[in-house]
Amino acid sequence: MNEAARPPSILITIDVEDWFQVENFKSCIPYETWPSCELRVERNTHRLLDLMDSAELVAPDCRARTKADDRDGTTVLCRPRATFFVLAWIAERIPRLVREIQGRGHEIGSHGCTHKPCGAQSTQELWQDLTRSKKILEDIIGGEVAGFRAPCFSINERILERIRDAGYRYDSSYNSFRLHHRYGRLRCGENGNHTEVLSRPVEGLYELPVSNLCLGGRSFPWGGGAYFRLIPAGLFRSGVRSILRGRNAYVMYLHPWEIDPEQPRVRGASPTRRLRHYSNLGKTWPRMKRLVQVFSHCRFPTCGDYIAARNAEIEEVSCHRNPIAKSF
Repeated sequence: MNEAARPPSILITIDVEDWFQVENFKSCIPYETWPSCELRVERNTHRLLDLMDSAELVAPDCRARTKADDRDGTTVLCRPRATFFVLAWIAERIPRLVREIQGRGHEIGSHGCTHKPCGAQSTQELWQDLTRSKKILEDIIGGEVAGFRAPCFSINERILERIRDAGYRYDSSYNSFRLHHRYGRLRCGENGNHTEVLSRPVEGLYELPVSNLCLGGRSFPWGGGAYFRLIPAGLFRSGVRSILRGRNAYVMYLHPWEIDPEQPRVRGASPTRRLRHYSNLGKTWPRMKRLVQVFSHCRFPTCGDYIAARNAEIEEVSCHRNPIAKSF
């Protein structure tokens, strides 16, 4: 299938962590105090799940039949599917939430155990974080966890090799925005300059980067999170359209706490960090709902499904054009 014929894809990725686990508040809320904090992630994740269950897609190839439908020849519209990168600390305390996410048709990925940036961990600590979080999630869902999202997008080629060696088949941690000091760097270059979404910066592992907008050779943060809340909604959707025109796919990320304007306020954080965390929390939900409506003509696959579909399409075109991979 050529690019013109293939409907554009929007990949919604959710980093399942709670309001007290963010890097901006680490100095105010140390890890040891997490058990005493109010858990709000379950109710917020339910809202995101309900949003996707209520959305109707109209992409030309996005119709599905059920057994009941087959009897009268009618069709039902499919729903958006997302990838939820779950912090294992949350999964251990609310395993029912992980099972519900999977039960509603979404993909489970790992977000590590304690939200400590990968680059801040020793080789042994990183290995334990990668393998332990994977096992915790796989024991809960009774199946494979293939994807990983690094806290704070903190990756490089060495870290990707450890992710691969821990048994993951893809990573979605590269953010090409250069002005954020926590984001990692890869030799694959600026995300916005790529015409192909997938890459393999290290052998045996797919990289599915967060999407950014490339203008004048520079990468602007357009993948979601605080940028989704701070950039005017209409302008943000225009940027998404531009990314879809250039790459036919858009990868965005969000956190459950970003739809929760009633969350506790943290004292002691700097004004800049408070601004970054709390700005426009009340607008995230309606903006997300509107984005799904505006782009209902697109596919909304999970990361794993997108990789599998792209590989199949590439092989279908030609087995001699140096495909990304032969299978997923």
